Parts: sequence; C-alpha cells; structure tokens
Amino acid sequence: MKKLIIHQNTALSHINREIYGHFSEHLGKCIYDGFYVGESSDIPNTNGVRQDIIDALKEIKIPVLRWPGGCFAEEYHWEDGIGPKENRPVRINTCWGGVEETNAFGTHEFFNLCEELGCEPYLAANMSGGTVWEMQSWIEYITYDGNSSLAKKRKENGREQPWHLKYVGVGNENWGGGGNMTPEFYADEYRKYQTFCKDYSGNRVLKIACGAGDGNYDWTKKVIDRIRGTNPYGISLHHYSLPTGNWDHKGSAEHFSDDEYYHTIKDAVYMDELIEKHGNIIRGLENKHHPIALIVDEWGVWCDVAEGTNPGFLYQQNSMRDAIVAALTLNIFNKHSDIVKMANLAQTVNVLQSVILTDKKELIKTPTFYIFKMYAPHQDNDLIDSRLENDILENGVPALTHSVSINKERQLVVTISNASLEKSYDIQFSFDDKKSYSVKECLILHADKEACNTFENKHYVEPENYNGYKTVDGKLSLSVPDTSVISLILE
Repeated sequence: MKKLIIHQNTALSHINREIYGHFSEHLGKCIYDGFYVGESSDIPNTNGVRQDIIDALKEIKIPVLRWPGGCFAEEYHWEDGIGPKENRPVRINTCWGGVEETNAFGTHEFFNLCEELGCEPYLAANMSGGTVWEMQSWIEYITYDGNSSLAKKRKENGREQPWHLKYVGVGNENWGGGGNMTPEFYADEYRKYQTFCKDYSGNRVLKIACGAGDGNYDWTKKVIDRIRGTNPYGISLHHYSLPTGNWDHKGSAEHFSDDEYYHTIKDAVYMDELIEKHGNIIRGLENKHHPIALIVDEWGVWCDVAEGTNPGFLYQQNSMRDAIVAALTLNIFNKHSDIVKMANLAQTVNVLQSVILTDKKELIKTPTFYIFKMYAPHQDNDLIDSRLENDILENGVPALTHSVSINKERQLVVTISNASLEKSYDIQFSFDDKKSYSVKECLILHADKEACNTFENKHYVEPENYNGYKTVDGKLSLSVPDTSVISLILE
C-alpha cells in the first residue's frame, strides 16, 4: 500500500489554465482538412471551421491556441491571409511537404475561431523572414480601435471591433529552423523586435522570447542575461518524447515493444529535469520585480509518420501510451506551476500527438483528448502540497505521477497516472486535518499500451466511471491498475 499524503491547507502555486493549451500549425492536415473545411463545405461549420472540432475543444475547455507555427511562422506573412480569399496569394509551404498554401485560413479565421472557443490567441510572429514593421503592423491591425489605415483595412475586411490579443511569441526555434542563430544574435534581435510589440486601445501584449530545445541550458542563460531589462513575460521550451531516441527512426505510433514504450515514458519524464534546470537559470537571472515564466509551447510524442502518408505531414495514430505521456506531463506541469504558466501540446488536429483525428466527415477523439478532459478540473485551481510514495521501474522510470489541487468550492482534484505495464498499486489517502472526504467523481482511462480509437471503432479507449475505491474507518484508499490514469474529485 502506497501513501498519498495531502496537506490540503497548504497551497503552493496557482495552476494557470493556459498550461492546458494547444498548438495549431500550417502543417499537414492540421489546418486544411482539419480545422478548416471552408464555408461552402457540406461538413457543418462555423466560418469555415468544423463545428464538431469546435464542440470537442470546448469539451476539454481549451484555454489557449498557438498559431500559425512552429517553423511555418518564420515564413508566414500575415497580409497574405486577409481580404477576399480569391485574392489571397498562393505560397509554397517549404517547411512541411512543399505543398501550396492558399492562405484561406488567416488572421480573421483564427481570431474568430478563438472567440468561438473562448480561448486566448497566441501568435508566433515571423522574426527571421519578416520585419519589425510587419510584426508591429499585424498587432495594430488586430487590436487598434480607431481609424488608422490598418484599422480601416480590418473593418473593410469584415471586422469592425478589434480583437483581444494576449500572447506574442517573438520568433520560433531560432537556434534551428528559425534562422540558425547564436543566442547572442537572437537576444539582440529580440530586444529590437519586442520594442515594437506595441499596446493599442487598452490591449496589453505579453511577449515571449524563444527559449531552448531540450537541454540547451547555455541558450537559456545567454538569452535571458542579454534581454534583461526588456521584461519579457516568458521564455519558451520545446521537448518531444521519442520512442527510440533516434530522430531518423523514431518508432511506430501503433506497434511498439515494451522497451520502446518505457523509453517514451522515460523521455517524457525528462520534462521534469528540464523544467527544474531551466527554471533555476531563469530564477537566477530574472528581475525580481518582473519574474519570467517558462512557456512549454511545444511538447508531445513524436513518432514515425503513419505508413502511406506524406512524410511532411507528420500524421500519426494516438494510443494509450500517448495518454500516459500526456497525463504524467500535465502532472509535471502542475507540479511546476510556480514557473510554468503556459504549455501547448503539439498538435491539436491530425499532427503528432493530436487530440483529434479527422477523415473527410468523420472525427475521432484520441486517448490524449480524454486525458485533457479528465484533467480540465485542475484549470485555475491552486496546487496543494502532497507526496506520493512511489516505485522506480527497472528502466529507471517512476511508476506513478500525481497532482492534487483545490478549487474555489474547496473540492480537491486528484489525478494519478500509472506507467507500469504490469503492476497495479493500492494507494492510501492521508489528510492533514483527518477530515473524511467523499468521492464526488472518479474516472479511469485504462487500456492496453497500443490501444487506439479508430474510424471503425471510435470509442474503444474512453474514460469510464470507476468504483475501485473504498472508505474504511474514514480512510480513503484507491486501486490504480497498470497502464491507467485516474481522476477524482473529493469533497
């Protein structure tokens, strides 16, 4: 019997709802034939965006959506994507498959979608292939409530009132595909560009600097040291979990050995170390009056593409393994919610570890989708101090991860993941005040490691009500099966 000790009167940090964010790039079938089917499509839509996708994302309470990239952002020019669609230029998407980009989905389509979803828009601005003026003009076009030429152009294009814009990322992966810059050069460019991220008409833009990929701690240190005084809201971090650890042969999303399963889990758990070490650098260099947040705006499992699909489209299936990765990663983000203030799963629809897959009129919700639904009650709660006894599996992977938070109704939200393929655990709950909590809701997602939802069997992996708990003499205990995720609400 493992003990879960909960100090329910000790709040550690606030869990920003934006930790549960998502990422949509002009990549493969994420936007076109994913989100966007066009206003004339016979698939039910709102302003060209599939209504079933809108409904599904509302179901998981999507808090923020990042767009238009990713790598694509560094070759995107926003004026290509406004005005009558028949007049929008067709470009070549050199980042992803060399396909033609029609620009049918642009600024108006994205911001209208965010309004429909009730989520914050997060723009990735073109720093390598664009100009300071281009970025400043885009912000003015979006947010200025007046009669400047750009505001008039927005109105002529059908939007009278400005939109709200909260987050702007100044560049993307500038250490690699975003320009192959040195940290010193990027930092100097950031200082210039962020100066012209202007606030218009009461809208306040929070600026996010390009941070490191994985363990490039030198990048984080040099960039933050050089941009001090500009008061960025945050700096980004990217980390993908690879089944084999080999970028050339990442491994299958559908059929994999136990070793590949555990390697994926171990690579996902590495997120904890990355946040600890990058976080320590940030805390050591930041201005105490302007703390810098860590923004994990790309994360997830990256496998080889599904057989027979375009290699540049990054389409992969989504299994119970992905669900375990999502659950333990979200638990890690909750644990570090003192510094992690936003995260964006890559990517929302049809790309990498997506929450939704589509095929013509059909749509399926992946196991990862259901993790986000089960974890949504953590959004905007306070993280509670808690400790869970654990096992380390033979490969060095911790079997269990967990989070405990408290909401405004003083209910406790508990999430637990078990990555072991063989071993189940009984957990005894212990509370500071010896109060006897009752279970208001208990859900479980539990399946074989390769289990997927398919277009032939859409509901194969779904959460179910779970009664694997009991209260004896006022003490609550819970049975956690192997390869499972459990969420509880206690009151």
